[in-house]
Amino acid sequence: MTTSASENVEDTLTSITIPSSSPASRFVNWGLSYECKPLAIFEPENERDCELVLAFARKEGRALRAVGVGHSPSDLACTGDFMLRTTKLNKLLEVNLEKLYVVVQAGITLSDLHCELAKHGLAMRNVGSISDQTLGGIVATASHGSGIGAPSMSCDVSTLTLLLADGSRVSCSRTERPDLFFASLCGLGATGIVLTIQLEVERAFLLRDELCSRTFEDVVTNLDGLVRSSQYARFWWIAATHTVKCSAVNRTLEAKRPPIPWFWSVFVAYHVVQFLLSIGRYIPYVNTLTGRFVAWLSSGSVTLIDDSHTIFNVECRYPQHTTEWAIPFTTAPACLRALHDWMDREAADPRGIRPHFPFEIRFSAADDIWLSPGYGRETCWVGIAQYRPYGLNVPYTRFFRAFESIMTQYGGRPHWAKAHHFGPEELRKLYPRFDDFVRVLKCVLKFILLSGTN
Repeated sequence: MTTSASENVEDTLTSITIPSSSPASRFVNWGLSYECKPLAIFEPENERDCELVLAFARKEGRALRAVGVGHSPSDLACTGDFMLRTTKLNKLLEVNLEKLYVVVQAGITLSDLHCELAKHGLAMRNVGSISDQTLGGIVATASHGSGIGAPSMSCDVSTLTLLLADGSRVSCSRTERPDLFFASLCGLGATGIVLTIQLEVERAFLLRDELCSRTFEDVVTNLDGLVRSSQYARFWWIAATHTVKCSAVNRTLEAKRPPIPWFWSVFVAYHVVQFLLSIGRYIPYVNTLTGRFVAWLSSGSVTLIDDSHTIFNVECRYPQHTTEWAIPFTTAPACLRALHDWMDREAADPRGIRPHFPFEIRFSAADDIWLSPGYGRETCWVGIAQYRPYGLNVPYTRFFRAFESIMTQYGGRPHWAKAHHFGPEELRKLYPRFDDFVRVLKCVLKFILLSGTN
């Protein structure tokens, strides 16, 4: 490389490096649960920048970890080496209205993608509870929505373009480099940096969400029928009252309906509840009372009709510690009853856990992605959270460990984007294609490269 070219590379790297004096040079995830101080954080603006950063990391013998907006409530993005933020790689590159697909850069957030798709009368097929994450992070962790007929969102990807550890740029799909494709769809970015994603989409559609409350026993006894009676079913169980808020979502041609008024959805459900949660940090029983209050607040039947992503999304404004596990749908009733009995034991113990709420219960179809928690089986997802009111910390370890112990008894697989304690040997027992994934890594990696958190 000539002196002039070398200077140009250095100038480019300097221009996309976050100054070490900037608060942004420290990574803190959205949930405020993990943070780190990378050796350097780069914000590339194009693929050429990514290649230069990767070459520099290789030259320096440093690992490179790519991250989007840091929404993963785990330490997946943390590193003491180099970090690459994909947030400026956020362009919609191609729209095909005939074949119904788009090509986008991996750093685009779902909320921005919804806006771009709407301009063309399009929408994602399925969406999870939030849209703050990058599409690349969603794909790399096989994140999901809800609906027993809908697999993980990674299944809507038809082609990926990757920047591999050796600096080569390759495309992969179900027919082109299929092993690399299946390893990358839920590979935590370990196979390379995802540059672009070809995503299958649909014509924009509206959803009708019918919300009502049922008893826990009613829901568990009739679980199969309730889950299959709507296109997208999801439940929120509040252990303090053993009531379940049920959401039955279906596509509709009806006109939109007004959302829940601000007073109830924001002032009461957010501000008042956050104040009560802050008191619960000092008086744990207040958490039980707050759970009862929220159960009362959501006890009425409501019908909402809106754009698909608006109905799919459930606003979650509190920073939080959270974990989620995927169990076979066939074991869901027994597992939920075990969780119910555990919560009753805790409630009867004066020193028992007084958790936050709710238990979020969702569903997905079986898929064929090697490391997807939904691989090979219809899945029930159960998630819990301990919120951080006003950003303050709360106890969560004992609650999470007991929860995880029950989930593992029923064949649980942890959500990759959320905190868990499994290592390679435990994971190998859960995923029939785990060794195939490791084989692909050995083929494509020439040094340790981790990327792709959301």
